[in-house]
Amino acid sequence: MEEKANIFKRIWDRLGPNKSPTDDRGRMLMVVNNLILHIHPTKIDRRTMKWTYSWGLGGLSALLLGMLGVTGMMLQINYAPSAPDAYLNILALNSNVWFGSLIRNLHHWSANLLIVVSVLHLLRVFFTGAYRPPRETNWLIGVAMLLLVLFGNFTGYLLPWDQLAFWAITVGTSVLTYLPFIGDALSRLLLGGPEVGGATLLKFYSLHISFIPLSIFGLASFHFWRIRKDGGLSVPRSLKKEEEKKERVTTIPHLIRRETVWAVLWIAALLVFSMLVAAPLEGIANPDISPNPAKAPWYFLGLQELLLHFHPLVGAIIIPTIFFVALAFLPFYDVNLESVGVYFRSERGRLLSILALGISFISTPLWVVLDEFVIRWDVWLPNWDSLISNGLIPFSVIALGLILLDEWVKTKFQASVEERVLFLFVFLFTAIFILTVVGIFFRGPGMGLYWPWDMPVLH
Repeated sequence: MEEKANIFKRIWDRLGPNKSPTDDRGRMLMVVNNLILHIHPTKIDRRTMKWTYSWGLGGLSALLLGMLGVTGMMLQINYAPSAPDAYLNILALNSNVWFGSLIRNLHHWSANLLIVVSVLHLLRVFFTGAYRPPRETNWLIGVAMLLLVLFGNFTGYLLPWDQLAFWAITVGTSVLTYLPFIGDALSRLLLGGPEVGGATLLKFYSLHISFIPLSIFGLASFHFWRIRKDGGLSVPRSLKKEEEKKERVTTIPHLIRRETVWAVLWIAALLVFSMLVAAPLEGIANPDISPNPAKAPWYFLGLQELLLHFHPLVGAIIIPTIFFVALAFLPFYDVNLESVGVYFRSERGRLLSILALGISFISTPLWVVLDEFVIRWDVWLPNWDSLISNGLIPFSVIALGLILLDEWVKTKFQASVEERVLFLFVFLFTAIFILTVVGIFFRGPGMGLYWPWDMPVLH
């Protein structure tokens, strides 16, 4: 409290000889600075201000959430969640409303960028070990917010009510039916019926403007408070107390000045990009005409790619669930505090990360091609249930491969627990990235594999 009081005193001294905290300007500054110092620690380690440490990803996520909130409220004024009026509203917004097209473009690209930034932020936290105690609660909150951001984009995807949105949501929601016992009921609850329709649009709109943003902003507020409570960004524990005191600087103005510049630059970049690149909009939704191929939104194409190689229950439910559960339990398994704040744990950790990247970059496309043209579990085991032949058996083979790979890293390189976790995480994340790229650029008509330059054009 004394440090905060001293900061306020210096601010009041700069207001002028006849000003005091009781003046309007003084009151405003008091509110602003009090808000800032409730989000940020009073002092921070100077090294955490380097762009190469945090890359400003947390602040950029907050900025994008703010832009989505503002542009979303503007769009609501000119939108009605009913079919086919929703599509006509978008056309009118693009052509008849002042800056309507720009606002829609800003909202669309900010939402897509938020997914990318959220994933990169999660990677930064992982690679610096900043999910370990006492930050395990914030890690869990971050994983929950990532899921909400994905769900928020998914619900917003349907709102233009065009062909792209209609069939993307149709494909995306079809995986729910494979959930045992509750799949059909959950699908009907979300869609408002047996298929995507007007009731679905209303439900998605309601979720998109109420439950999801309120949940994200609530968790984000608690997330930032926990960062302050935990002492700011993580730093290496090897830092001596004397050195720590020398390197600590006040949040105001050192950090706030950088955050302001960073925010202004990104706002300018998004404005320019939104002026030049329009948000996609195809013809009005038509349930009778399905595009070929019918793809999920780009951020779910890795999941859709898994559906082409596994039984839907395994590819769409079991594998993603295992992945996110493993992420949630990570802080309780990898608990070494000595390398917190150090990118890739150690020199050997950096080498293992490169090795994992290379192995996954070779093995994942090879597996996709082999499973597409060579491996035929259903043909080899014609009398077996598809859940076993095309689900549990290939999943067990891949799981066994990961176990053997982990054992090889442990034996060959004498890797510690944290280095083995790092290796497997990099391997699996690279695989997810490659599957998403394959789904975006290499899947064509009939969801077949094509080179991008040989992709057939269907009319």
